[in-house]
Amino acid sequence: MHNIDPKTFWKAMGSRPLGVPIVAAQGSEGPAGLLALSVSHVTASPPSMLVSVGHSTGALAAIKASGAFAISYLPEGAEEVAEIFGGRRGLSGAERFDAAQWTTGVTGSPVFAAATASFDCTVSAIFTHADTDIIVGRIESFTGAAKTAPLVMYGGRYRRLHPE
Repeated sequence: MHNIDPKTFWKAMGSRPLGVPIVAAQGSEGPAGLLALSVSHVTASPPSMLVSVGHSTGALAAIKASGAFAISYLPEGAEEVAEIFGGRRGLSGAERFDAAQWTTGVTGSPVFAAATASFDCTVSAIFTHADTDIIVGRIESFTGAAKTAPLVMYGGRYRRLHPE
């Protein structure tokens, strides 16, 4: 077994540019969501996405209970929304959704209204690895081709694709 320092690991992970997605679900106590940088497509047939959610994340219960979730990629200028859902503003549960406009996807999951792209999914499989659940969702509907550039995470900071 290799000894890999977590700080060094996260620094290496930060060396790749990523879109900044919010994963949200409608739970029994209202909407719940998280900033989820571990999101990826799985396949186009059937159209599927996956998201990794830590067991300590409050939104995990809402995803499992509802059997659905939406992935909303944030646009440039939505850094504050990312900070809120990343847990850096002291807000939790439904109060995280007060800072922006949200719509409801076909699954009932919250979708960020100004998302550059969104994927509304039903849960098709959950795999547990260590302290994380890897959730595969079948895409039920999506939006894309946004006119706004995406917010990007690179080197541990939010970035814009276009200079200001």
